[in-house]
Amino acid sequence: MKTLPVNGKFEWMKLPYPAEGLEPVISAQTLSFHHGKHLQAYVNNLNAVLPGSPFEGLSLEDIVQKSEGGVFNNAGQILNHNLYFAQFTAERKEDNRPTGKLAKAIETQFGSFEAFKEEFVKKGVGLFGSGWVWLSADEDGQLVITQEGNAGNPLRRGLNPLLTFDVWEHAYYLDYQNRRADHLNALWTIIDWGVIEERY
Repeated sequence: MKTLPVNGKFEWMKLPYPAEGLEPVISAQTLSFHHGKHLQAYVNNLNAVLPGSPFEGLSLEDIVQKSEGGVFNNAGQILNHNLYFAQFTAERKEDNRPTGKLAKAIETQFGSFEAFKEEFVKKGVGLFGSGWVWLSADEDGQLVITQEGNAGNPLRRGLNPLLTFDVWEHAYYLDYQNRRADHLNALWTIIDWGVIEERY
């Protein structure tokens, strides 16, 4: 489903859980900066440049696929963050895992869910600088893990993004300082696999 502007402007997404709902994995303080300031700034920046531009009236996904430079950076970060924040749940589970078709696809392609998690975190830790690690599906439903720098999104590779971990420092530094791996490993307990399966 595409994200369309409302009255010419993109809206700042509301969180589907309370600000303290993801603690202790993501603190309310981190969410207040990450969602409340960073995402809001990307939305404001994109909305400021849309009027009269070739991207006015397009969906967010189309802008991400067709734009470059500052327009792409802001549109990409809005889309990335919308997918990121929407994939979490306040119902934290230690043994949190997918079911159904997605679970089977993960086991078939990666050997096991545990092997998939290990590979995903490894790619997140190994991404130099700022960016995102993604699980996406191609047109045939085959799964692929990609590293995307800065505002990168797998849509630009013709893939359907399913799951993402944000490895920009503002996503975790207040809670984990430089312990990126600890942060990424903790995120598995708050993934809403129902959301990911629906995207798949």
